Amino acid sequence: MSKPSRVCIVLVNWNGWRDTIECLESVFRLDYTDFTVVVCDNDSSDDSLERIKEWARGELIVSPSNPTLAHLVTPSIPKPLIWADYDRAEAERGGDLAEHPPLVLIQTGANLGFAGGNNVGFRYALARGDADYIWALNNDTVVDAGALRALIDRMGETSGRGIVGSTLIFYAEPDRVQAFGCASYSKKIGLAAPIGCGCSIGAVPVDPTSVEKNAAYVVGASMLVSRTFLEQVGLMCEDYFLYFEELDWAERGRKLGFSSLYAPLSIVYHKVGAATKKTPRSKGLSVSERCSCRNRLLVTKRFFPEAQFWVKSRLALEGMKALLRGRTEEAHFVFSAILGR
Repeated sequence: MSKPSRVCIVLVNWNGWRDTIECLESVFRLDYTDFTVVVCDNDSSDDSLERIKEWARGELIVSPSNPTLAHLVTPSIPKPLIWADYDRAEAERGGDLAEHPPLVLIQTGANLGFAGGNNVGFRYALARGDADYIWALNNDTVVDAGALRALIDRMGETSGRGIVGSTLIFYAEPDRVQAFGCASYSKKIGLAAPIGCGCSIGAVPVDPTSVEKNAAYVVGASMLVSRTFLEQVGLMCEDYFLYFEELDWAERGRKLGFSSLYAPLSIVYHKVGAATKKTPRSKGLSVSERCSCRNRLLVTKRFFPEAQFWVKSRLALEGMKALLRGRTEEAHFVFSAILGR
């Protein structure tokens, strides 16, 4: 019998310890147990790491936000839970190679964004060299017990040549699908559409190949990749900070023969935007809104240069609408982005 594949599960936390603890309670109930969980904290200001340590010692209990999903996170797993604590430099060297704790807590030292925070965890996994797969999982999720096993099974069917996504279900509406793992993408307008968004949960499972043929990338809330993928394709691009990192990753992977894949039986409940809703607003726009606008142009220039005219035209139309509605600062930002300023 072959040795089970080892998995490094990477969560990025930014001022969201309640969500992270609820996620951890579900993750440590997975029926696939050969894994380590790595929490990368993007320099939170709410003492997130201390709260997570209190939870690991058994001193803190977080009640589920949605009682309908309480069975996935309660009762609390046995405590105390052993953890290792590293700064970014220590983590990216692989930490203490003699230690194998189930939970690793990393202080990244700054808000590195989605890609940057995940990359610290990826570097930790690569430096240790013992992970066959890395699962990038949003901290504002709760997972079904079979979620990881289903991802690994789908990866095995394709000889590890892909990024595999889960069936994402709205946490607040657990009968409604957020995405069948992947999203389609329109190059002409520079916008994505989660495949299956709004469908009834009764539509699952679906044939993964029917989703994959329309998939541009795997939605970032749940992405399983192999160590081979990271070694050949590289880490996520940190130029984006928020949004479009998944599309960039998928495009780079596609050129090397990696596909965007879907595991229907991997069920993940997603709170959707728990971190981005906390980003501050400046001159009428939040950081996430600014990144969305800027990055539509950036990813188009890098991968779909033939569509730059159409994407800029669409953004110009959106800028005009903002101007007509009196949102002058928003319009100014949009037109500045179009002009490369």
